[in-house]
Formats: sequence, structure tokens, C-alpha cells
Amino acid sequence: MDLELYTPDDKFVMKLDSDEALLGSYPIEDGCRIHVTDRSGATIGEYEDVSRVEKFELPDSEYDKRRGTARSFMKHSKLGQYNTEEMLKKETEREEKLAEEKALAEAISVGARCEVRAAGQPSKRGTVMYVGLTEFKPGYWIGIKYDEPLGKHDGSVDGKQYFECLPKYGAFVKPRNVTMGDFPEEDYGLDDEM
Repeated sequence: MDLELYTPDDKFVMKLDSDEALLGSYPIEDGCRIHVTDRSGATIGEYEDVSRVEKFELPDSEYDKRRGTARSFMKHSKLGQYNTEEMLKKETEREEKLAEEKALAEAISVGARCEVRAAGQPSKRGTVMYVGLTEFKPGYWIGIKYDEPLGKHDGSVDGKQYFECLPKYGAFVKPRNVTMGDFPEEDYGLDDEM
């Protein structure tokens, strides 16, 4: 690298070319600029793809042998995943929530009319097209084909087709947000051509 010192009004002062000199030994004042010219032959953007950068990885077995690490502190203090009581409590809560979600989902049948009420959003009507577990997120999900294009997709998420509908008519919602009933189709006029 070549280093050059410039004044605040962009006038060349000198080259900073002594490897032994400290930065404070140069006449640098507030507002000065040090211009760096890279002579390594690297191209712009060469290191932006971090997948090409070799990374240091320490195996878990080696890390466990070290003292004074975050992991050893957490184990000693019984924090996070090393707090068996807390982890057991969270697992129990997760299982209870899943059981509750499953019971709600089992009460919803494919082909039934429904209304979706999610916090902070207007209610939307549609038809239940899917009930069950998904690959995109854990838990039970209800696939809805809305009456109007108020959804996010066409019944597929991350390349997997769960049900079929027109683009922007499909959505997945949690069972607690679905109310079954004899809801007539609503026409919001959103799919009318202008």
C-alpha cells in the first residue's frame, strides 16, 4: 500500500512511507486525509462474496476444553440451554401450545367457509384449502383461499404446493385466527378490471 497525506483543502503534504514511524510523528492535523492506494493486485468486489473466504472453525470438542469461554460461563451459571429446568419448562409450554393448536386445527375442515381475523388487520373471508403441518414453519397452519386477492401467494410456499388458487389469493394463518361459519362470498371489487 502507498499512503499519502493531504491537507483539509486537498493539497498533497507528503508520503507516509516509513514502516518504523508512528502515525503521530507525521504532521497530521484535524481534517487531514490519508489517501491509501492498494498495490496488492486485489480487484474491487473480490472479497464481497464471503463464501469464498476461508473461515476458522474450532470443533466443539476443542472449544469445550477451553476455560473462560462464554459456553463455560453459561454451563457454570446454568444459563440458556444449560438450564435444564428452564429448557424443560419451555419444551412443556411448546408441547402444550402445539396440542392446543392441533385441537383447534382438527375442528376446521377443508372446503369450509371461514373468516380470518388477525390482530391489526381487517377481517377477510375465504375457503379453507389446507389444514395441517407445513415445512416452512413449525406448528399447525390453515391454508386459505380468499374471496379476493388479499393473500400472499398461490397456495405454494418455498416451492412446495400445499393447495391451488390464483396468485395473491392464498395465505396461511394460525388456527386461532380462523372462525368457521356460513359466510357468504364478499366482493370487494378488487379483481374487477378498470
